[in-house]
Amino acid sequence: MIVTLIVACEVGFWVVLAAGLSLRYLARMPRAGVAVLLLEPLLELVLLVATAVDLKNGATADWKHGLAAVYIGYSVGLGHSTITWVDQRFAHRFAGGPPPVKPPKYGAERTVHEWKTAGRWILAAVVALGLLQVAAWYVGGSGDTSSLRAWQTKMLLVIGINLAIAVSYTIWPKRKKTT
Repeated sequence: MIVTLIVACEVGFWVVLAAGLSLRYLARMPRAGVAVLLLEPLLELVLLVATAVDLKNGATADWKHGLAAVYIGYSVGLGHSTITWVDQRFAHRFAGGPPPVKPPKYGAERTVHEWKTAGRWILAAVVALGLLQVAAWYVGGSGDTSSLRAWQTKMLLVIGINLAIAVSYTIWPKRKKTT
């Protein structure tokens, strides 16, 4: 049931996003578009409650519950930037908006961009880590939480990779090639 709900929330995310942007740009109803876009967090709330209820009803904590926590973490850390990314492209393609903003390629601006990106991913991983820890506490010492711990290890890896990328741009900033 949880996997189906995760898939439904992911599909719902894109359907709500498309509906909100369509109302905003194609139907020229910006307030209605924003109202629809504000429904996005409800999807994560539904998933969080369903996951907690599933565990409360005696389900064994496994990879599905971990995936739900990671999905919620992604939505918190990267949901807004994903919506902004799609919004820029939708506005440009369908509403005559300006071309999407491209990330800087070189120098300090690129380094700052990489740190901001790392920050979003780290926030996503920290939220997932917290939810996974709460789920592990909820299951208690008598239950098997190894799959939740495995997800926590993966989230620590996400943090490490993003820090390594950001630090590498700090130490070795990308420079324009000179010919």
